[in-house]
Amino acid sequence: MATVELRFSALPEHVRTARLVAAAVARRAGVDEAVLDEVRLAVGEACTRAVGLHRSNGVSAPVKVLLIEEEKQFSIEVGDEAPHSAPGERSPGADTGEPESEEDDMGLAVISGLVDDLEVRSGEHGGQLRMTWPTTPPTAVLP
Repeated sequence: MATVELRFSALPEHVRTARLVAAAVARRAGVDEAVLDEVRLAVGEACTRAVGLHRSNGVSAPVKVLLIEEEKQFSIEVGDEAPHSAPGERSPGADTGEPESEEDDMGLAVISGLVDDLEVRSGEHGGQLRMTWPTTPPTAVLP
């Protein structure tokens, strides 16, 4: 099992880098070329969500992205260290405007439309999205 770990400051301009790295590692892991755009979009949405949570909650820790190559699948875990509130509640220190849970719901809806296997974990010390795609073994080149 090979793992690439990426950490970046919670700034929107770093999301593009995370998308590019994720697509390159996914390609190398054997994710089908036709699915790579979905990988890029899902990672971009997950990282944008994490950046937003960090910024709205005053969290200075970096966003953490793990790219995990396993035997028949490729997984991406995007973690944040922002406190997550129950649906309909506001997190302490959150900006004014729409409740965090509505923004989360929208972002998660987009991601779930792009990923067949999505696992969401959250709590008062942060959250994690785990997205998984199948891989195909590399084709042998015959002489």
